[in-house]
Amino acid sequence: MTPDWLIPDWPAPANVRAFMTTRTGGASLAPYASMNPAGHVGDTLEAVLENRRILRAELPAEPWWLNQVHGHCVVERVDGLEPPCADASLAHRPGQVCAVLTADCLPVLFCDRAGTLVAAAHAGWRGLAGGVLEATVAAMNTPPGEILAWLGAAIGPDSFEVGDEVRLAFMEQHPLTAVAFRPAFPGTLDEAPRKWLADIYALARIRLAAVGIEAVYGGGLCTFKDARRFFSYRRDGVTGRMASLIWLE
Repeated sequence: MTPDWLIPDWPAPANVRAFMTTRTGGASLAPYASMNPAGHVGDTLEAVLENRRILRAELPAEPWWLNQVHGHCVVERVDGLEPPCADASLAHRPGQVCAVLTADCLPVLFCDRAGTLVAAAHAGWRGLAGGVLEATVAAMNTPPGEILAWLGAAIGPDSFEVGDEVRLAFMEQHPLTAVAFRPAFPGTLDEAPRKWLADIYALARIRLAAVGIEAVYGGGLCTFKDARRFFSYRRDGVTGRMASLIWLE
């Protein structure tokens, strides 16, 4: 089966290239079938290496595979160094590929309008609440009006059930994020919801807008519901990962 890439629909400069993998077109067997480039989820080394070989054929260089920890650390790509523990990276030089792995968490790709730098961020709810997107924007050291962002496939607002502590973690920082939550199980008028459905796309847009990023594209897909195209940790538990990648030509 031919690999199926998601190509960002955004007005990026011509020298900015980016895509997100789906689960099709690789060598892995169930439950990782089939395009799983992640080496930390239990898949066989042979399958992961073959998937990375297929992926590498579409890229100018080997991606910088971060050791993601659901935090907010951002690192600049340095050739020759081992990838550190971080959840976002940026690059200024052509051919340096920034990458993040996800399976429900939100991947966010960034570039500037001039085509001089790119970045990739892994935004699960902890990283999102912890400021990984704001940290990435700050590390880009570019006027917010010159930055474009693309939201890749993540768990959708009808499937992302969270506890009240998650809602409060966001609302304490940005009260406007209340609009991104709705009760998962509507009860009586005098009963406070214990579970909420969270819109991770809306949360990301609100937080990006708070730091001046208004050119935000993508969103609207659901990894949990679309089992044919996407891995989902919440749905399957043991599963593969999608890769979101960006670089300058």
